[in-house]
Amino acid sequence: QACAPLWSQECGTSMFSSGRCVRLDEELRPVGTIAPTAQRCSTYMDIVLVLDGSNSIYPWEEVQEFLGNILGRFFIGSEQTQVGVLQYGEQVVQEWALGQHTTAQSLLEAARNLTRQEGRETRTAMAIRQACTESFSPVQGGRPGATRLLLVVTDGESHDGDDLPAALAECDRNNVTRYAIAVLGHYLRRQQDPEDFIREIKFIASDPDEKYFFNVTDEAALNDIVDALGDRIFSLEGTHGDNGSAFELEMSQIGFSIHLLEDGILFGMVGAYDWEGGVLEESRHRRIIPPREAFQREFPLELKNHAAYLGYSVSSLRLPGGQRLFVAGAPRFQHKGKVVLFQLDPAGTVRVAQALMGEQIGSYFGSEVLALDLEGDGDSDLLLVAAPTYLGGQSRESGRVYVYRVGQDRLSPAGSLHPEPRPQDSRFGSALGAVPDLSQDGLAGAVVGAPLEDGHRGALYIFHGAPGTLLPQYKQRIEAAALGWSLRYFGISVDGRADMDGDGLVDVAVGAQGAAVVLRSRWIVQVSAWLSVEPAVVSVTRRNCQRGGSGAVCLRARICFRARTRTRSPGDMDIDLRYNVSLEERIPGSRAAFDSGTRRLLQRRIELPLGRQSCIRVPFHVLDTSDYLRPLSLSLTWALDGAMGPVLDEASPTSIRKLIPFFKDCGEDDECVTDLVLRATTDIAGSRYLWCPLGPSNVPRCPPHPGTHCDPLAPRQSPHILRKGRRRMLVQVELENREENAYNASLWLHLPGNLHFSSLVLQDPGTVKLECSALAGHRRRCSVGYPVFHSQAKV
Repeated sequence: QACAPLWSQECGTSMFSSGRCVRLDEELRPVGTIAPTAQRCSTYMDIVLVLDGSNSIYPWEEVQEFLGNILGRFFIGSEQTQVGVLQYGEQVVQEWALGQHTTAQSLLEAARNLTRQEGRETRTAMAIRQACTESFSPVQGGRPGATRLLLVVTDGESHDGDDLPAALAECDRNNVTRYAIAVLGHYLRRQQDPEDFIREIKFIASDPDEKYFFNVTDEAALNDIVDALGDRIFSLEGTHGDNGSAFELEMSQIGFSIHLLEDGILFGMVGAYDWEGGVLEESRHRRIIPPREAFQREFPLELKNHAAYLGYSVSSLRLPGGQRLFVAGAPRFQHKGKVVLFQLDPAGTVRVAQALMGEQIGSYFGSEVLALDLEGDGDSDLLLVAAPTYLGGQSRESGRVYVYRVGQDRLSPAGSLHPEPRPQDSRFGSALGAVPDLSQDGLAGAVVGAPLEDGHRGALYIFHGAPGTLLPQYKQRIEAAALGWSLRYFGISVDGRADMDGDGLVDVAVGAQGAAVVLRSRWIVQVSAWLSVEPAVVSVTRRNCQRGGSGAVCLRARICFRARTRTRSPGDMDIDLRYNVSLEERIPGSRAAFDSGTRRLLQRRIELPLGRQSCIRVPFHVLDTSDYLRPLSLSLTWALDGAMGPVLDEASPTSIRKLIPFFKDCGEDDECVTDLVLRATTDIAGSRYLWCPLGPSNVPRCPPHPGTHCDPLAPRQSPHILRKGRRRMLVQVELENREENAYNASLWLHLPGNLHFSSLVLQDPGTVKLECSALAGHRRRCSVGYPVFHSQAKV
């Protein structure tokens, strides 16, 4: 449907905005008109003037002038007044038929060229009979349904007066109303008594005489009655009773609001009954128009509720028990606004079930109403009522939308919706629209227009549904400025019921000043990901590959994705996914790298068939490192690629992280508890062996004692002194691991300033690897069995 509520028709000097709608086909071509309140103008008339053209009429120019003046008062047109002229004397001549002259200009030109027929007799009855039987016929241009008026102008008694009763009976039979004008000039000029003539003319005129009969002194005086005659012929269309300014449906502005029903349409008639407003139900089988007094209980006349604008918005809702209620808003009722819920029977009787009142003067509460069926089961769950000029902070027209929950037989308040909290005019709620399955979870949502936001550029708010309610926080705000066009008042109207691009999703049409924008809905996709690594742990002792010319531990990550929609499948569709794989993310240093290079970050894309799993493998390797305590971290993040395709479900994860432990072979608790024991002897006679157990961090369990011994149980002896002639000293050291594996074990040598390290020899080179390096200050550090000094090992 497309409606023009201000469509108007010209009726005389008045313009009546009754409104009309048209039905459109799929190609948006008009296929029918709906105008249930359109009425014929009171000027829809067929008027035939019967002019006496006999010799006694004098001067004829005065008759022509009268004819031109009275025709100038008529509203000529195919939907208004048609005029035909019949002239008679002894004969009857049809000067022109009804509809022959379709414009006032053509009609006046014909009147100026009309000549007198002349004749010695005045056969008025014959002329009237012909006019009432022939001149109003379809052959002569007569229209069915038009008011038929006969205007007789004569200056003398008829010569066939005996035939007048029969002629007038023909007029009555054909519903012809008669105006009669007696011109007394002929009688006054001859000083004759016109009483019989006047009696005959009154007999010709319809009753009552004071409305349909005129008399003038002469032909020139005809022009004096033009205004009075015109006023009697035409009266203001739509006025009723004693109040000449009262309207019924003439200004109803049908189509200002409409609501589609299962078997028809509910129209709001915002301008009906002097803008008190009303509603109209139109279906194939009936038309129900509640009278003015139908809503008097809610809109009593003593409250002076003129211009309440009932029908400014209309809707309907179905209660859980199946009962149907109509909804109509009256935003100007007592300046606060009102919404009525009612039933309407075929006779036009209204039963109001509930009324909702606005709370702030001037808020226009009820200017928009929306019944919302969240679950699509046919029962209404919520009713939204807008108050777009509700004043918020700083006296700004922020707007507000009230939410009512639908119960078994009544509605109850359930909160309200608000725009973005900014100090600006918004008029949030100027338009409301329901969008089925908006969030693709089976629940409907709502869209709310705010056309004054951002300096009158406008914005649209998206609210998602939840079981039994709407989420109060908007999920999306679409601003006109972001669309790239110079839009104004974006959000002044909205609708979300059609799939415009055939992708199975309902799209949203948004109105703006002089433009309409279609916002395309996008599929909401959930992407699940799995991440596994082969082998599952990093073995520090088994290097299974060569990287960069040296041994390394190589692993392979397996990454799998599966994409699906929340509810139904749109069919064959591929998802463009962008994903990143990173090793040791945000950790300084590098313990691992991807085989494709020394990088720790891979950025790739993949095309996922909807509903099917897709996997890729990413090889990487562990570099030589001394940090075996912390597990390696492998992270995966993903996002959809492309601005026009589907969007990711906001509740769906977009990253996973996997920790890859190092294999330490330290029992079920995976914690290595070592017991390193150090023994040392020298080749100087009389020296005792050195026995010092070391802790887990290779720190002696007792602090070194001055001298050569660190064993607290060993007896104290004086320091040995190297005598002159002895230049070498041999120290034999044994290190044993009595418990679980020791990682990064090291042996430290601290030499006094008068001794210098010479060499180190392993007695059994094949068992444990030992690598030493010099440090400052006469020190040596030797790594023992790097990376692992195995349990029960000895060197």
